[in-house]
Amino acid sequence: MLINFFFTLKKARIPVSITELLHLLDVLKARLVYADIDEFYYLSRMALVKDERHYDKFDRAFSSYFKGLDDLSSLLNSLIPDEYLRREFEKSLTPEELEKIKSLGGLEKLIEAFKKEVEEAAKGEGKEKDKEGKGENGRGEEGDRKGKKRRGKKTWDKRDYKAYDDNVELGTRGMKISLRRLRKLARQGADDEFDISNTIDKTAKNGGMLDIIMRPERRNTVKVLLILDNGGSMDAHVKVCEELFSAARSEFKHLETYYFHNFIYDGLWKQNNRRMSERIDTFDILHKYTHDYKVIFVGDATMAPYEITHAGGSVEHWNEEAGAIWMQRVLDTFAKVIWINPTPQDTWEYSTSVALTQKLVEDQMYPLTISGIEQGMNSLTK
Repeated sequence: MLINFFFTLKKARIPVSITELLHLLDVLKARLVYADIDEFYYLSRMALVKDERHYDKFDRAFSSYFKGLDDLSSLLNSLIPDEYLRREFEKSLTPEELEKIKSLGGLEKLIEAFKKEVEEAAKGEGKEKDKEGKGENGRGEEGDRKGKKRRGKKTWDKRDYKAYDDNVELGTRGMKISLRRLRKLARQGADDEFDISNTIDKTAKNGGMLDIIMRPERRNTVKVLLILDNGGSMDAHVKVCEELFSAARSEFKHLETYYFHNFIYDGLWKQNNRRMSERIDTFDILHKYTHDYKVIFVGDATMAPYEITHAGGSVEHWNEEAGAIWMQRVLDTFAKVIWINPTPQDTWEYSTSVALTQKLVEDQMYPLTISGIEQGMNSLTK
């Protein structure tokens, strides 16, 4: 059974290994879980899945494989021979207990008596629930509601981890998790964090006299230039770009944000409503920030190819030099540059402008998914 389940998980592109499967089998042999599908779900997820971004895939695979199975008892009984169960049961009994069973007519008689008691108890419980469930009108509405509650969604069908999937578009929380891969922590600023370890050491050295030690908080010292495409075809991606900006602002202390339209030329702007009156010369930006800034472009790179390759290609103003030249200047100034594209990656090959942009940024273009952001952050940290 578990071999086929293992292959189902592999088919769902969950990185499970034989070692993890063997660990699960060892736990099952120890009877930590027995004949309970919910407990088996949690146990198997804990043993087989090591990254929360694969939880949703696991839920779908689990639901598909165990569809229609409410408990494992019938499955286990069909997989384990009766003779084996009998032997294991008899091993657990003392000689006195074995003699008592023989006096009752043998194991078969005992099992039959036990089944009869269970059936009678179930009938009695059902009658009590019927009485509790019936209202004044006799329809048993309360009972119906309880029944519906009992028949609610199974844990894996709730799919609480959909937002963690590494192939879905990001929400703010997912973005924050992915952006945290781009970190360089250092202790800076005032001593406003309690240093437990050094406080204990100093107090011990002082013979028990309390000596409280404070230290600066660890902060992310990475410097980021976030340059976002705005307007036109990017209107369809406004929400996700706003979420990216919000996540980046909370994760990076040193963050500078600029906007462009379609492609980078001789000017950028800080506020979209002042894009014409308050443009900032791109040359000034290239000379203002130090070379250790990480540059992240965000845009769909969807435009006419001449907007990248020719002077005068901009749809907003006359650019004396082609956008490709300006992009090369950015690459020559900053060591780490990536491009995040909010359009599906499987559509990039059908757009000439996307291919051009990808080539200009030396293939450092990534999709706006959890996996894509993580790959981009890993590239910036190398």
